[in-house]
Amino acid sequence: MAIQKEFVLRYRNDGHVRFQVPPPACQPIVAALISEKLAVINGVKVVKLYRGQGKLSIRYDEMVCGFSGLATQLFQILAELEQQGHFESKPLVEQAKKSVLGIKKRLKHTRIGGWFNQKYQAGKETVQAAKIIGKLGTNGPKALIKNPEKATIDFLNDVLVLYLIKTHWTRITQEWLVKPIVHRYEWMAVFYMFFLLVRSRRPK
Repeated sequence: MAIQKEFVLRYRNDGHVRFQVPPPACQPIVAALISEKLAVINGVKVVKLYRGQGKLSIRYDEMVCGFSGLATQLFQILAELEQQGHFESKPLVEQAKKSVLGIKKRLKHTRIGGWFNQKYQAGKETVQAAKIIGKLGTNGPKALIKNPEKATIDFLNDVLVLYLIKTHWTRITQEWLVKPIVHRYEWMAVFYMFFLLVRSRRPK
């Protein structure tokens, strides 16, 4: 069935007509195209397509553009858009994906979205730093039983190193690695810190 047959005339008065329009014509892009193409018709004054209500309201000058001429041009516009495939229904899955992506994009630019993004990045950096520390981890509960003092000091050292790596992770990845010569003193401090950490783990 042609899309024109789904446009039902609901109201007609001098210089004003209103149509009931089908859901495919209420899609954002399609609704905008219909409104734009109608607005450039000679004699048309105001075009409003209420997507939520499925109504198309057109106000025009009867002396310039009669109802018959307006209806003919409207149907031509609809026929062109139909041939271009604008009224084809898209899969629900694709629409849902676009909707979710749109919500995520809008949320990202809000204050709450920015806060969550910051926390997510911080958590990511903590996990990456924890992996580095995990490679130098203690010998487990046995070490705590055998030598509680050393195990406690080792644990506190791990926490300190983890904190320092997490705090400087952005600089390490974005500045220090990119320009190691410029940040040579920072790298010397890092190597010395790891030297002390490894040395504290060596059996006496």
